[in-house]
Amino acid sequence: MALTPEEKTELFGDFDLDGHADEAASRWGGSPAWIESQRRTSAYGKEEWRECFAESGEISGRLAALMASGVAASATEAMDLAEEHRRHITRWFYDCTSEIHQGLGELYVTDARFTASIDKAAPGLARYLRDAIHANAARS
Repeated sequence: MALTPEEKTELFGDFDLDGHADEAASRWGGSPAWIESQRRTSAYGKEEWRECFAESGEISGRLAALMASGVAASATEAMDLAEEHRRHITRWFYDCTSEIHQGLGELYVTDARFTASIDKAAPGLARYLRDAIHANAARS
């Protein structure tokens, strides 16, 4: 179910969805994760996207609260939320292995667009999430 341009704007705001999709396709197109993500998301309508974003926002909010309270990214609570974040990606997009998740964590802090997007919830959250992702992978 393809979204109309109006629905894309409603759901994604000023995020350049099409431009990012083109870039992502050139970087990861053809990979099993890319193919699976395209298969799944092509069937999402507004309600599925809203549910996905709500779940993601809830995880980010809990991570931001942990960070604000001074809980280390290597603490069990933060690692558990990093694991929840990994499972969220697996649920909605593709099988996100710990290795892939660690790569995403690095992308969150090395690509200013990702950093800015994640840090909207709380300044420094991208780095905190990356650190929690790495700690979670290490405990596995």
